[in-house]
Amino acid sequence: MSINGTTSTRTDSESCRALADRTGTNARDWYPVFKARYGMSVVFETVRDQRSKGSVVTQLFTCCTAVDPIVSAGLDPVYADIDRHTISIDADRLDLDAVPAPRAVMLQHTFGLIDTASSTTLAAKAHDAGALVMEDCAHCVGRMARDERGLPLADVSIHSFGVEKMLPTRFGGAVWINPRLAATDPALDREIRSRLAALPVPGRRLDLVTKLYVNENRVFSRLGGLGGSLRNAFTGFGWYEPPIAQVERQGRLAYPPFAPTVWIDAKAASALRRLDENEESRRRIVDVYRRRLADVPSLEIPSAAVAEPNQPLLRFPLFAVDTATADRLIDVVRAAGGYAERWYRPELFPGVTDERAYGLDRLDRTTVTVSDELVDRALCLPTELDERRAESICDALLAAV
Repeated sequence: MSINGTTSTRTDSESCRALADRTGTNARDWYPVFKARYGMSVVFETVRDQRSKGSVVTQLFTCCTAVDPIVSAGLDPVYADIDRHTISIDADRLDLDAVPAPRAVMLQHTFGLIDTASSTTLAAKAHDAGALVMEDCAHCVGRMARDERGLPLADVSIHSFGVEKMLPTRFGGAVWINPRLAATDPALDREIRSRLAALPVPGRRLDLVTKLYVNENRVFSRLGGLGGSLRNAFTGFGWYEPPIAQVERQGRLAYPPFAPTVWIDAKAASALRRLDENEESRRRIVDVYRRRLADVPSLEIPSAAVAEPNQPLLRFPLFAVDTATADRLIDVVRAAGGYAERWYRPELFPGVTDERAYGLDRLDRTTVTVSDELVDRALCLPTELDERRAESICDALLAAV
């Protein structure tokens, strides 16, 4: 398939073959996409069409682009509270009997934390309610929650190659369809696969701006305040592709779903081939943070982040005593040479501009107390750096608390 000179990657996707090799799955069950959020939107739109309108259970401690595909598909997000130990939906407290027409439940591996016990419980509850298990692996590309036999738990697993994810690729993603779905709901399985396989690739403009992205950011960063103004201007003219578009803070998506270009797919495949080295480096940094910070009374660390064996986390999560302290510690870490962040403050990061579109105007906040608390106190540490810098960050944090 060719559109405006670009070529579809479905039948010969290098990234999908690489993901199949890493996960012990079949390449025919993987479908490449331009951005992971668009792959999610295809799945949710198909679920709506096949099973009618209903609800998707998700969480507030996430990015708005993880909820946009739900809203844009015409489904209703229902926000469950999260478990402070896993930073994902509290599976033990999840009551799907109280959710109107549950169509899917999101299993999000926040920062790359995969907790087998809670994932297994959540998947069982979702399937008992007739809901799809949608796994968000945006922070742990190539890793999935698995059962005691080592089989993937999710019906659909979404993997991102995008900005501020595990790979240095900025664009691309992939959707994995569990072959089990063909037995439990063959019509849904066929339709999801058909729609994903038929995605067109972006036209020449998006093909060009994705290739310019890295150099554009370098130039904008060097220009200071002027760079910010130029970034906004380039975005307005369509010559810069922002990580999150303004419409994506309003419950919509910026484009229809696309497959990746051949260039994006090849870049992702190359990065996936180096993922072992990437993960091992992050494990070493996670180990430094665990060793140095685990017993600091004024810093809360989710137990899944300090469990053995340590996981290659995208970011290392910490929760300070309050918002002011969290912000102060972010400044301390940045001064020590580490780019600490406030993911996810505000909720549905970086914050939405149309609360009604996301159903926040109807939300009973007493049902999300843990989420509210952790949002207020969140900071996270970088894991893509060397051990010497990680030790310096810990020294600075310990001196500050």
